Order: sequence, then C-alpha cells, then structure tokens
Amino acid sequence: MQPLSAESQAILERLRRLRSADAATHGGRVLSYVYDSGLAELDDLATEAMRLVQPVNGLDPTVFPSVATLEREVVGFARTVLHGDDDTVGTVTSGGTESCMLAVKTARDVWAAAQISGDPATQPMLGLRPRVIAPSTVHAAFHKAAHYFGLDLDLVPVDAEGRVNVADLVARFGPDVALVVVSAPSYPFGTLDPIEEVASAAARYGIPCHVDACIGGFALAWWGDLPPWDLAVPGVTSISADLHKYGYAPKGASVLLQRDRDRQRQQFFATARWPGYPVVNPTLLGSKSAGALAAAWAIVQRLGSDGFADLVASCRRSTEQLHTLIDGTVGLRVVGSPTGPLIAVESDTSASKRSRVDPHHWADRVAELGFTLQMQPGFTQSNGFALPRTTHLTITPVTERMLPELSAALTRAADDVRGKAPANPRFAVQVLRLSGALGRELTADKAFALLTRFGIGASASTDDASTPLPSKMAPLMALVEQLPAEFAERLLIEVLARQAEPASS
Repeated sequence: MQPLSAESQAILERLRRLRSADAATHGGRVLSYVYDSGLAELDDLATEAMRLVQPVNGLDPTVFPSVATLEREVVGFARTVLHGDDDTVGTVTSGGTESCMLAVKTARDVWAAAQISGDPATQPMLGLRPRVIAPSTVHAAFHKAAHYFGLDLDLVPVDAEGRVNVADLVARFGPDVALVVVSAPSYPFGTLDPIEEVASAAARYGIPCHVDACIGGFALAWWGDLPPWDLAVPGVTSISADLHKYGYAPKGASVLLQRDRDRQRQQFFATARWPGYPVVNPTLLGSKSAGALAAAWAIVQRLGSDGFADLVASCRRSTEQLHTLIDGTVGLRVVGSPTGPLIAVESDTSASKRSRVDPHHWADRVAELGFTLQMQPGFTQSNGFALPRTTHLTITPVTERMLPELSAALTRAADDVRGKAPANPRFAVQVLRLSGALGRELTADKAFALLTRFGIGASASTDDASTPLPSKMAPLMALVEQLPAEFAERLLIEVLARQAEPASS
C-alpha cells in the first residue's frame, strides 16, 4: 500500500474523531446491536478479507466467481449446522431484515402461483390479500415485509412470558395464509416458540413455515438441551440466521435457507425485458459489496464448528450468571424462561412499590455507570393484554470477561433507582389530545416542533450537528407507550430523519 497523503490522513483523523462519539463496539459495554467475539484475530481476519474483495461487485458471480465460491461455502456451513439436506439451498443476504423479507416475498409468490394453477375451487382467493400469521413477538422485519409486499400480518397474542398458544395460531389458519412464522428465539423476550407443533400443524394445512433464527441461529446450534427447532423439524420450509450476529461477521451478512430448489427459485427476481444486460437477483440488492460475505466466510473457515461451540459456551455461562443475578435483585426479574443468550428484564410486581425497580430507569442508570442496555416499551396486544416494559440484554462471548464490572453496575443501578416511580407522560399526552395535535397529520416541521417540547431537538454542538437525544431515555420510551402507535411512529421517524440531515447553510 502507498503511504497516505497529508490530506487523506486529515480525512481519516476526522473520521476517528466522529467515531469517538459512538458507543463502544468492542469490550462488552454495549449489550445490543454488536456481537463481540472477544477475539482480536477475528477482527483482523475480517478486515483483511474485506480489503481483498473491496472492488468486487457481488451482482454477477459469472464475472466474479470468487463470490459464488464464498457464498456456496458459507451456505454449505449453515446448511450443515441448521440440519438441512442435499436439497436445501440458500442465499447470503445483507442482514436479517432482508432474509425475512425474502422469506415473505417467496411465500407470497408461491401462494399466488398456487391460486392460479391450483384447483378451480381456489379461484375466489384471487381477490384476497394473502396473510402471514405469527406471534406478536415476531421481529419487526415481518411488519416491514408485509407492508412492502402487500400481505396482511395477522399477529397472535402471547402470554406474559412471551409464549404463544399453538391452538391460537392454528385457529387463524385458512386458504389465504401464505406463511406462518415462528422465532428461535424471539428478540423481545428470548422465547423459543413451539416450532415442532406449529410446523406440524402448518404442514397438515399445506402452509409453509419459516423459522426466524436471525438472532439465535448461530448460537442455538451449539446451545444444547433444546427441542428441535431448525430444518430438522418436518414442516419447516425456510430458516434465516444472521452471520453478523452470533456468526461474529461485520454488518451486514445473513443466511436464508430454503427447503428445496423450486421454492428458492421463487425468491429470485429476473428480467430480460429491457435493452440492457439480463438482470438476475437472488436478493433485494443488485450491485452489492462482497465485503461482509468475504469476512463471514473467513470467520467460518477460521472457527469451524468447534470454535463456534467454544464461543457459545462462554455466552451460556454468562447468560446463566446474569439470569441468576437479576432474579436475585430485589425489584427486578427476568421475563419467562429465555432460550439462548438473550434476557429481558421487567419490574417485579410481586414486590412492594417501594422495592420495585423500573427497568427503564434502571437502564438509564446503568448507562451512567458505563454499560448500554436496550429499552423496550410496553406493548398492548390485539386482545387487550399488555406486555410489560422491559430492558433487553444481548450477551456475547466478551461479556464473560466483563462480568464482575457489569454485575456490579447492574446491582448498583438497581439500588440507586429502587422505588422510583416509572416515567409517566400522561400530562404531555393529555395536552396533545386537548390541542387536537393527535388528530392532525404531522408535517416534518410540526413533528420537530413537538419533539422540542419533549426535550428533543435543541441546537446541537457536536461535530456532526445531528439532533441530540435526551440524556435519559426512560421518558421517551414512556411517551412511545402512551401515544397512539401511528403518532409515535411519526415522531420517531422525525427523530431518526433529523440525525442525518445536512446542517443549515
């Protein structure tokens, strides 16, 4: 490599300065979003692998055959550990959302083709929208997929521990159902859905079943002591698992496996109906980097099954110790019986009010002590049953070496906020209702004006001039809980959109 000029070095120095404001991606201080193996060698290996394919366009593996080889070997590894057979085929995607969206797109197209070519009795279905059935804890990616691809998402309520009743799911089955989705495990609570029972029932009705193992797939494969949950289960027609989570690859890399070739071919988009080159895409992207694929391939090659097993064993030890710690903390408890390296923490309502710990105040205090947890707002399901506000922890291999300091921070934070009443924005919401704002369509400027009233959007003094967030997030999460969903979503869009807007001239 040629030495960088002074101008290039200055550019990189500014990038380092910008990065210094980010949450730490290594070291175990962020218990969501990042998946640190704790092995510096893997980071160096991934960096070099990405550099080697930096100019490659993953659009066309006939021009860049290395892309096909890397994808073939990564899919082969995933097929083995997720118990596919020789007819199982797959694709490396840009992440879990794309994998889930492609699973839904495939199901929609298979369903539509069946309506056209099937029994004449099915013809009345041509005027209906297909449905996707899933527990209410299914990942938001399926909301996005249904929205983008024109399906209805039919969500089945779960109980207080995040468990869905199989009979409740089956009761929703019908000829308009294109797909049923279960999670291994669900993101919000770490609940392993009853995959065997659901897949068996779906098969009897001729309904495909997708297992969303995006977060857990490459951890549960070595977790042990689990009921069958992957392609070993008859009736499971597809499964997704993210390489950039417990595969420890850089963002974004995921795998979508389909049970057979004919089904997977429905995933593709192809056209020769324009004067340019024939376009054949197995994913939503056309031109795409091969960097994350190459990094994932290199890490799979380096770790192998034994290496992954060792890292998962570390995750399991840390998860069990944190579970014990939290359940032993007065005022807090773990939601249900999570499976895999995920924990959701709620307030222990069996304790007196003076002894309870609000999970969002707790997370804010933990952040002040140097660790970032992820708040999840309370959620009222279609049957009126409310799921509690929680705080989510994602445990990675590096967590184990940080356990003493992390445990001390979790304990101290609970002690510091015990008995503090949960954030309650009812007055602010009442003002909005009386003003009529909740019934009006919000422009960008009106939404921003409301945000500033809630303490978001004051002038920024940071180098990147993004809209600052409040120092404590519990009040914002409480606002999300109290506002109508459509209104809250519009405000949240404004928060994120303003982060990347250029500064005023």
